[in-house]
Amino acid sequence: MKISAVIFDLDGVIVSTDEFHYQAWKQISDQEKIYFDREINERLRGVSRMESLNIILSLSEKSYYDTDKELLAQRKNDIYCELLNKLSPNDILPGVINLLLSLKARDIKIAIGSSSKNTPFILEQIGLASSFDKVADGNSITNSKPDPEVFLLAAKKLGVTPEECVVIEDAQAGIDAAIAAGMIAVGVGTAASCVNAHLKLKDLSTLNIDKLIEVNEIRS
Repeated sequence: MKISAVIFDLDGVIVSTDEFHYQAWKQISDQEKIYFDREINERLRGVSRMESLNIILSLSEKSYYDTDKELLAQRKNDIYCELLNKLSPNDILPGVINLLLSLKARDIKIAIGSSSKNTPFILEQIGLASSFDKVADGNSITNSKPDPEVFLLAAKKLGVTPEECVVIEDAQAGIDAAIAAGMIAVGVGTAASCVNAHLKLKDLSTLNIDKLIEVNEIRS
């Protein structure tokens, strides 16, 4: 099966807003007097905002109503969005632009597959809003990763089968979702340690289409 599309996770692959997430969740945790550190923050990678909040609140002895959770999740997002205003094209991660250009030159479709509901705003901030053929994000899915829904939706929007897709991810949940979708999973950054990733890289600066074709041939 040929490679017809590459689906990119956003945060940690195209641009890193990890520190912004950490700062926002830290403020919420401090407000609720819940201990929160970077190790706990790692557990939130690749999952939805509400699921992340539930992980944090599970560390508290206090009980929370759904209305309380909704207010806390909104407060976290408000803090996060304020921090996102600092983003610019200078924050695009190494290798991204060259890879996007090379994929377009080979007529390979490209999409975003992210659980973030802030995906459109982030893409605008870094100047890549018109660079992707399709976007599937937290605004159009019910289940977050490791459920494969977002990647399957991206493939459907692109008009390709899952078997024709490569997913580039930086989190274990995303790698698991890609494999569950029947796609090639490339782990970058922290996901380079994921044993089930088909290809593991420090960043995208060394990734090219020939390497993806090689991995696809091995998988086939």
